Amino acid sequence: MSQEQQQKPRDEREQPIRYSDVFNVSGDLASNPVGPQDAAMMQSAEQTVLGQTQKGGPAAAMQSAATRNERAGLVGHRGLSDVAGQQGVTVTETDVPGSRIISESVAGQVVCQYVESTAVQQAAVEVIEQSAITIGEALEAAAQSAGNKPVDQSDAAAIKEAEVRATGSNVITPGGLAATAQSAANHNALVDREGDKIKLRDVLTGATSKLAGDKAATQEDAEGVVSAELRNNPIMATQPGGVAASVAAAARLNESF
Repeated sequence: MSQEQQQKPRDEREQPIRYSDVFNVSGDLASNPVGPQDAAMMQSAEQTVLGQTQKGGPAAAMQSAATRNERAGLVGHRGLSDVAGQQGVTVTETDVPGSRIISESVAGQVVCQYVESTAVQQAAVEVIEQSAITIGEALEAAAQSAGNKPVDQSDAAAIKEAEVRATGSNVITPGGLAATAQSAANHNALVDREGDKIKLRDVLTGATSKLAGDKAATQEDAEGVVSAELRNNPIMATQPGGVAASVAAAARLNESF
């Protein structure tokens, strides 16, 4: 390397493509460069769960970023980001009637979530039917796709709105989902250590059985839940794979039935 190159100002040097350049992520993950081994892990996860690497999916995006970083000499061929290396990548499927919700995550942060319809096979003389996804089922999907997220005020507000719309009642049931979520948000606001915080999965697992009533998710329901989550988030954004995103995904799928 020449002396001129060595003295080149840091902000003029080529910068690696980081996770925040590719996905809507935050924290330590956002500043980590995407490495070839990060992409390889996501490709393996997609192939294991989905049977193939998804065209235009997270693995493909990560591979493109990693290739550019490696060609520029900014990461090595065996390069692996610290956060992804420690916390890993996951691809999960949540089965709901007539479809499945697929969530792909890096270091516990959802980078992609989408819904796929599945054929419901019945006897030849019967008609194939698809059941609409309920709000409770959408909340259970959020427990899987964003289950590691500590519950905050935006989650509590979204869960409250979802419960009100599912049950048709403005009365908050003691010990119900909304009350439990608000208690969790209050607890987490006073706790510093991440491991001591109550997570979404702790509140939303088995959500359907915890609701006094349930109904199919509609676009109107989704708009209400999204609005509640946005109003209570300082950065005015919804959580990828979270409560609002899952109810919205359910509503979109129900409209296609």
